[in-house]
Parts: sequence; structure tokens; C-alpha cells
Amino acid sequence: MGFIDVVRAKAKQNLRTIALPEGEEERNLKAAGIITAEKIAKVVLIGNEEVIMEKAVEYGVSLEGITVINPNNSEKTREYANLFYELRKNKGITEEKALKTVQDPVYFGTMMLKVGDVDGLVSGAIHTTGDLLRPGLQIIKTAPGASIVSSFFVMEIPNCEYGEKGLLLFADSAVNPNPDATHLADIATSTADSAKILCGMHPKVAMLSFSTLGSAQHELVDKVKEATAIAHEMRPDLDIDGELQLDAAIVPKVAELKAPNSKVAGKANVLIFPDLQSGNIGYKLVERFARAEAIGPICQGFAKPLNDLSRGCSVEDIVNVVAITAVQAI
Repeated sequence: MGFIDVVRAKAKQNLRTIALPEGEEERNLKAAGIITAEKIAKVVLIGNEEVIMEKAVEYGVSLEGITVINPNNSEKTREYANLFYELRKNKGITEEKALKTVQDPVYFGTMMLKVGDVDGLVSGAIHTTGDLLRPGLQIIKTAPGASIVSSFFVMEIPNCEYGEKGLLLFADSAVNPNPDATHLADIATSTADSAKILCGMHPKVAMLSFSTLGSAQHELVDKVKEATAIAHEMRPDLDIDGELQLDAAIVPKVAELKAPNSKVAGKANVLIFPDLQSGNIGYKLVERFARAEAIGPICQGFAKPLNDLSRGCSVEDIVNVVAITAVQAI
């Protein structure tokens, strides 16, 4: 079984309820039908119920078993508005503005998640990443112990001996442009936990650099060294090492020469990039040249599961991200 098959199987064992705030959009509607039919999760579509019903007929999607909620006339809207006002009144929001804000489908879905009316939320087919992160940070906030929200890609590389038989996690490849050492350490520990939860891995985390254990001297290397030390202090239970060059991190023969005493070198399955430029370039290089499947970006660090979609996503992508979100919620 591939990674996503394992994730879907886990999701089916303990059905979670996932909100799709882009409920009127074609791909979301079709995905909702597949998710419900295959019993991957329970789905709440947010939007105008008349539009959703008309489009469901047009696209041949059955709404049986799917909940449809319109923020403009839901009995929950006023409750959510009152809570949002309490959360944001110190930021200058008025009661009137709070009511208008929660009628936005993404904000409405995020409020559903806040109060436990759903277990997770997936958006981004027609909204930007900022449209998801903004209400997430305002309402859900970061998880206890997390200093930052970050993201990772699960890279499934065919015919590859590196990582877990070609399965690796890359972080952060989508959210944080230039994390400082503390944030980089947080990204490392969060991604290690994600590797355990989603992939069943024993994470071996490599803090990547252009230097291996002091082979080069530079302030960019110093940041990775400091992040590694902070990560060790935060989570001494995890196997984290750095700074490591990529070849030292994943190739056993190179690791024997450059880092012979490392528990991680040559065996890394979680790769932490020093900044967004390298992380984004790295995952796209592997995706294109190695013909890898890049699953993500998957968010981590929120107190509850929210995940973003690419605006170029397929129906299958939405199904897969909903399955991942459901497993994060279990």
C-alpha cells in the first residue's frame, strides 16, 4: 500500500467531520461525493444551499449523507459572531463587523472548528493560503508548545532507496520564508511528530545546510547549528542531527565519511530545509526530476487541523487532503 492508501484506511477506521468552505465549487462538490461514498470522512459543505443543490445536479453528485450549511441563514451564525467578537474585540473589531466576518465561508468553517462542530477544515481551491491562515491564526491559534505554523510535503519517490523506501517529509516548503533558529527547531519537531502520526515512521530528522558538522563556517550554518541545539533541548526523545549536507543526510556511504557517529546521517527520512527558498526549490526538483508524488502542503502547528489546497488542485487532491486532515484529527 502506498502512503495515501494507508492514510485513507486510517481515516475510515474513525470517521471525522471535515468542513469544506468552498462548497459551491465543482471540484469540492465532486470530492465531497467521493469522500462520502467511500466513507473516508463526514463532509460539511459551506455555501448557498440552493447553488450547491443546483450544481450537485449539474455535476451528478449525490448530496445524500452530506451536510450543507449557509452562513447567511444558519442558526449558528449569531453564536459564532458573538464568540468571534469576544476573541477579537481587543483588536478593535465591532459586533457588526464580527457578524459580517463570520458569514464568510472560510471564517464560518473556522468557527465551526473552534467550537468542535467539525474536526478539521480544508480550503484553498479558490482561496489563497493567506485566506486560510488568517482566520486560522486569529481563531484556532497555535497548538500548545508550538511557536509557529508551518507546512510539509510528503514526497513519495518511485524506485528509491532513500528515506523509508522512497518516502520522505520535506519542511518547510510553503509557509515560512526565513525562520529563525527557534522557529526552525519548532518546524523540525513538529514535522517529526507528523511523520509518526501520518506515516507511522520512526523519524530521523536531518537539519540541512551546505555544511556537515562544521565543514564550513558561515552565519547561515550557525542558524542551523543553533536550531539543532534548540530542537535537542525541546525534544530529547527525537533523533535530530545537523547541520548536514543532503548527501550526508540520505546516502549511507557519504554519511560514513562525513558523519560516522550520527544516528541520523545516511538514514534521514525527515528533511528540514533552512528557509523557504531551498525547501520550495527542493521539493519541486524532486517532484520533476525523480517523478515523485508531492502530497501537500500539509499544515502543522495549529491547535486543530486546517489544511490548504493548491488552486490548481484536482478532485483527487481534495479527497487526499481531506483524508490527511481526518487522520490528523483522530
